[in-house]
Amino acid sequence: MKPGIHPEYRPVVFRDRAADYAFLTRSTATSDKTVEWEDGNTYPVIDVEISSASHPFYTGTQRVLDTAGRVERFERRYGRAGGKR
Repeated sequence: MKPGIHPEYRPVVFRDRAADYAFLTRSTATSDKTVEWEDGNTYPVIDVEISSASHPFYTGTQRVLDTAGRVERFERRYGRAGGKR
């Protein structure tokens, strides 16, 4: 890699406010806010709207939509495509 052209890769805390969950990882993302982590060091913090702690797919609260029923209801209301109008 060429020196001086890449952003700094450093530890950053990502915080999911909705789930009250935070994790420390490395990133090139920047932030003016900081937080004191469990190890006593201060790291930049980036607030995210959703993470694996609050996403329905990962938490098991995902809803399964009945798409077949929706298609049938649409066809009953508006008829099939290419049919009589």
